[in-house]
Amino acid sequence: MVSWNFNVWGQIRVNWGWLLLRIAIGLGILTLLFLSQRFWYRALWRISANWGNTAIRVSIHSVYVLALILVIFATADGMRMSKGHLLPRASSITVLAGLWFFSALFAYLAVLSVRVVDRIWSLLRRRSRNTLPQARTAAPVAGKSPAAAEFVRDPSRRYFFQSATAAAGAAPFLCAAYGFASERLRYTVHRVEIPVANLTPALDGMKIVQISDIHMSGYMPREEVRRAVDMANELGADLAVVTGDFITGAGDPLADCIDEIRQLCAPLGVWGCNGNHEIYARAEATSQILFAQAGMKLLRQENVQLHFKGAPFNLIGVDYQRERTPRGQKVQALAHLQPLVRRDMPNILLSHNPNSFNRAAELGIELSLAGHTHGGQIQVEILDHRLSPAHFFTDYIAGLYQRPLFTPSQALVTKPLLPASILERPSACLYVNRGLGTVGAPVRLGVPPEITLLTLRRA
Repeated sequence: MVSWNFNVWGQIRVNWGWLLLRIAIGLGILTLLFLSQRFWYRALWRISANWGNTAIRVSIHSVYVLALILVIFATADGMRMSKGHLLPRASSITVLAGLWFFSALFAYLAVLSVRVVDRIWSLLRRRSRNTLPQARTAAPVAGKSPAAAEFVRDPSRRYFFQSATAAAGAAPFLCAAYGFASERLRYTVHRVEIPVANLTPALDGMKIVQISDIHMSGYMPREEVRRAVDMANELGADLAVVTGDFITGAGDPLADCIDEIRQLCAPLGVWGCNGNHEIYARAEATSQILFAQAGMKLLRQENVQLHFKGAPFNLIGVDYQRERTPRGQKVQALAHLQPLVRRDMPNILLSHNPNSFNRAAELGIELSLAGHTHGGQIQVEILDHRLSPAHFFTDYIAGLYQRPLFTPSQALVTKPLLPASILERPSACLYVNRGLGTVGAPVRLGVPPEITLLTLRRA
């Protein structure tokens, strides 16, 4: 009884801790959004304060407030995963809302960063001057206060930080416009050769085309999905896979998306798995039915043996693998999957969440294909380091990763495996597709949409 009570109270603490963490994160995001909007409203107020016509000032302020209310309403309506949106996903209002919140928030943070640097710089200069012997005896400029004398001596500092503030405030708006109008639609083909352990000679050279995270919605019209499918067909792959997130919410055209996916052509067929947005939209079973009606197969905790040039391989597909329950309890990825793994042939796993890779390697699955991250959707390179929001929730951002087969899922592999060590110990591989669509802001920066052609090679 004592042990049972201890376990119960321990679980309650975990649940409350997870709930409080989610509340804190949500409140933090809402606070940042509020502060950013207040910042830009006050900036508008300061700019319009010098205007002589009161009616114009009041009109401008009223238009801004009404536009902000409309943007908030459109954003809240777009975030609803249920059906019955009051505004169509394809409306210009929803697009502008996403762009405005994205741009205003990052512009506010950029301006705040410049001001913090300016303040630190001023404090350091003041401290360094106070430490100099002549600073205590030097007389100020006649008729000038010490602060004014400092301004006379160093006018370039203020000009520099004023220019830096203006540039920091404008850059996110310009980047968002570019990411929406250009890079979001700049589909790229990534050709990758993957060394697969236990690959038979006949399977060497087999080609798989992968698309992921279509998110067909107002930001991703049907014509763009068709363009991506046409590009994938031109690659002449032997097998076609789609690794989840066909739509974003329940009001999005799932049937239209799958009707475009059915145009994929591959001798070994078109196969897929569900993503987390199919869960949000409660469309997991509907996706499976629509796939079957289109002559394709959506794998849900299922496997199938396929043959290429007479050699078999095992294709496995799973629904989105949660890492925690809604109450915060940790769950094991790929639970109950072990009976589907074959030891007499190579295994290929379709799992939307790349964080299932550690468990897949532990089970002996040679190749995992995933999506989910969008490559972070925004990526900035600073001093040879790539910064991406996806780093906050996964170690597997985009591209090819390797991990020793049968390594316990909790064991850390801190460095990439060298070719020599790969030969000594067979490795599992993971490829994370950067996806086609967007979520949240309809913007991609440094991470263009991806169509992947994977060529299997004997490790």
